[in-house]
Amino acid sequence: MKQKQLAGLFSFIMLLPAWTAAAPSLQGSTGNIVVPSADVLRLGQFDLGYYHETGEKTAVAAVGISRNWELSAARREREHGTDYTAVNLKYAVAQESITEPGLAIGVEDISAEGDRSLYVVASKGLPFGIRLHAGCGNGSYGGLFYAVEKKITPHAAGGVFPDAAVLVENNGHETDYGIRISLSKGLKATAGWHDGEKFIGFTYNYY
Repeated sequence: MKQKQLAGLFSFIMLLPAWTAAAPSLQGSTGNIVVPSADVLRLGQFDLGYYHETGEKTAVAAVGISRNWELSAARREREHGTDYTAVNLKYAVAQESITEPGLAIGVEDISAEGDRSLYVVASKGLPFGIRLHAGCGNGSYGGLFYAVEKKITPHAAGGVFPDAAVLVENNGHETDYGIRISLSKGLKATAGWHDGEKFIGFTYNYY
């Protein structure tokens, strides 16, 4: 009986992925800071977001266009450099389960306005509010990349509000850090360091 209870508890923990961190990234597709996740928006869902960092502003949007397909875009405006819009497409090859990771393939900046990137990424939730993402890609990704989410729950809020996650990732070139906080249903704020510069952003998910 005790073994069954422990097995049930472990299964329950495994079903607690850090969904706080699921939001459009600076690249536009669902992910972390810049590193994508294997998640895709369902048909009828859409994301909107705005990020500001030193010398750069980025507006992002993503939408689930059909089963397992996500279309997204990022409009990047720079004080020093050329403004451009990157359009992205991601396909979920396999959905994440209790025992198996999710798997997705994608292309960012399809028209090569900036730096076209092809990638494959796997995502898996682990016990204690940890979720890992790992993959490889070219273009803006320097080969292998990874991201780690750690869900944190303030004791003062009784584990309900605000929901937050710490993000650490490396896109193959540099390591970025951030924290993502749920302000209300669907609305999240993300702040941290990207490519050595401070950034802050707000995203909204409609579902």
